[in-house]
Order: sequence, then structure tokens, then C-alpha cells
Amino acid sequence: MRRLWPGSLLWRSVLLIALLLVVANLAWIQIFRVSERIPRARQTAQQIASVINITRWALITADPAKRYDLLSELSQLEGIQVYVGGDNERIAPLPNREFVQEVANELRRQLGPETKVTLNRGGVRGAWVSFRIDNDGYWMYMPRSRLERNEPLRWLGWGALVLILALGGAYFIVSLINRPLRELTRAAGQMGRGTTPQPVSESGPSETGTLAKAFNQMAADLQRLDDERALLLAGVSHDLRTPLSRIRLGLEMMGDKDDDELKSGLVQDIEDIDTAIGQFLDFARLRDTEAAVPGTSLNALAENVVSRYVRAGKPVHCKLGTTRALPLRPRAMQRVLGNLIDNALRHGGGEVDVVTGEDAACVYVEVLDRGPGIPEDAVERMLQPFTRLDTARSGSGTGLGLAIVDRIARMHGGRIRLLPREGGGLRARVELPLQLQHEGHKDAQKA
Repeated sequence: MRRLWPGSLLWRSVLLIALLLVVANLAWIQIFRVSERIPRARQTAQQIASVINITRWALITADPAKRYDLLSELSQLEGIQVYVGGDNERIAPLPNREFVQEVANELRRQLGPETKVTLNRGGVRGAWVSFRIDNDGYWMYMPRSRLERNEPLRWLGWGALVLILALGGAYFIVSLINRPLRELTRAAGQMGRGTTPQPVSESGPSETGTLAKAFNQMAADLQRLDDERALLLAGVSHDLRTPLSRIRLGLEMMGDKDDDELKSGLVQDIEDIDTAIGQFLDFARLRDTEAAVPGTSLNALAENVVSRYVRAGKPVHCKLGTTRALPLRPRAMQRVLGNLIDNALRHGGGEVDVVTGEDAACVYVEVLDRGPGIPEDAVERMLQPFTRLDTARSGSGTGLGLAIVDRIARMHGGRIRLLPREGGGLRARVELPLQLQHEGHKDAQKA
């Protein structure tokens, strides 16, 4: 049942309106049938009785030599035929339909209680009505359409046409009503990916206008809070880096060779603090500050990043597959690769492989190491800021590397998956949907 029920508000509304229209039409059809059945039955019986009375009177008053011509003319013009019939003739009973029974009762009331009505006499189907001239019995045959109309199908056809037109109008109206909701959904998705959406239109019905206004206010408040947070961290980093620079300068000016090991340790601590501050700033400022560049090659970005590690003597290898160009933010994607490679070198304890490729749904890049890996129940927690799995992947760090990767991947509409590597280790896989290619074309056309 859940599969048959649509998921979107648009189609749910259209379906409910369609059901309402169908029920209303069926109700009106039934009301119409009940209200017009007796008047139509009486009108039909009156027409048949009039034809029988005129025919009987014509037969009585006509010249016997011309009766045959009269009956032939009635047959050709009106489709009416008169036959001589016996009183004890067996006929098929009338069907148990209210309209037909009402016509038969009305004919007996107008022509006499001895009047017989049937729809099948001697195997010939039609409207048969008996009458008498003096002591002789006769049967009048008329097309069955005189007694039963075949108009229900025509009415059903018109009703179906009206229903289709009403559904088309309902779809158009509901689509207009849902347009602000689609804009809100698009803007909410952009916020979820860490980008700042354009203000949504506040026009339309008062309810959706109020909702759009509240959403725009919320987006503006979040942007202001994010800017204030970035400004605060920038100020803190400036205040911290100034004394750190003086400490480093002082250490370099120390001349006692016996303190070389101490100096080296302090310099390393200062570099770690400076790196941590840089990551704090990267995470705080990670907004939609860099525009996506259409036609960016993920292979070229991966090759460029890996080459820097190779020149530094790091055991990083690149295996490039076939990938199509996408609208990507180059610096952000290089940061993704750098964070994943640094994480693999720090915790993997061996060679690192960078693999790119494409499947039916996405373009992907994988960074593989031979470290202890990440337990399956801790994968989601590792993508949260300031989270480290010291028991499995110990070492220095701020716990922001994977959080930054996750945020950048969501900015591109993708995701990061932390999977176990066959043979041991971690496979960090960043997937970018192929629909980015179409979105990039749309953005280029708008520009």
C-alpha cells in the first residue's frame, strides 16, 4: 500500500482531489438517475401509448384496401410494425430493472390492465406492446431504443472528459501552490551542504509567504552567526600566532647546542599548534566562498595533489580511472585529498593509494591505507568535529580532518564513506553525484 501512495505533496494533493471528484461525480450521477427515472419512464410510456393509440385509430378508420400501405409506411418511417397476436401467447418476462418496470406499469395504466409488455417475443428482441381492436389482439413492435436509451455510455464519456479537465486544472493549481515549497526545499538543501542560498520569494499565499519570510530570516541569522564565529576565531588565531612567532624566534636565537633536542621538540609543538589553528580556521570559514568551476577534472586534481607528496618523498601512489568532468571547487577538493592523504599517512603506517573512477551514479576518489581501520559502529561519530578514535588510530591531530572532508563533500552534493579495505586497512571514499554535471550546465547557462 505504501508503494501505491505517492510520496510528494503535489501528487498526494492531486490524488486526493481526484478521489474527491470521482466520488462527487458518482454521487451526482446516482442522484440524477434516481431523480429523473420516474419522469423519464412516464414520458417514454406516454410516447409509446400515443403511437399505439394513433396506430389503432388509423387502422380502425382507414380503408381496408389501404391498411397494408399504412402499415408499410409506419414500418419505413418510424420503424413500427404491427402483428396479429393471440391472447394466450407466452412471452419472455421483463428484466428486473426499475426503469423498464416503471414504463410497463405506466403503459398498463394508460392502455388498460390487460396490456402486455416484453423485450423478447418469439426470439425477436425489441419493444413489444400488445393492444386490442374490438375482439382482436395485436402486437406493436418498436426498436428497443424507444424503451431503453443507450445514453449512459455517452454520459460516462462526457463525465470522464470533465474529470480529466478538472484533474488537469487541479494539477496546475496544486503545482502553483507547491512552487514556494520547492524553492524552500532547494534552499534548505543548499544550507545542508554548507552553502548560503539566495533568499526565497516571499510572494504567494499568506501561509507560504510567512514560511518563506521565516526561512529567510533564519538563513540570515545563521549566516551572521557563522560570520561572527569566523571573525572570533580569526582574532583568537591572530592573538595566539603572534606570541608563538616570538617564541619560535627566541628558540632559534638560543646558542646552547646542549638544548638542541629541547629546541627541536618545542619547535615541533609550535608547528602542531599552528597547524591546529589553521584547521580551526579552515573549518570555521568553510562556506560557499569558492565558486564551482564547470568542467573540472577530478583526475587532474588528484594527480596534482599526489605529485606534491611524491616530491616530498612520501609513499603515495595514484591510480587514475576514467572520470567525466564535473563542476567542482578546485581548492576545496584539493583540501579533501590532502586531509585524507595526511590522515592515511599519519595512521596507516605504510603506503597510501589514491584511486579515482566512475560508476553509474557518481564519480569517486578513494584513499586507501593499511592501518587499523575504523570500527563500523564508530564511522558516523568519526565525521563529527573534534572526534578522534585514539584506540584504533592514535596520534596527534585536532579531529577536524574528516569533518572538513565531510562538509566539503556535502557542499558538492556528495558524501564520504569510511569502509574497511580488503586485506586490512581503511578505504575513505568520496562520492560526487553525476547530476552535478547537469547542474553545472544550468549554472553556466544562467551566467
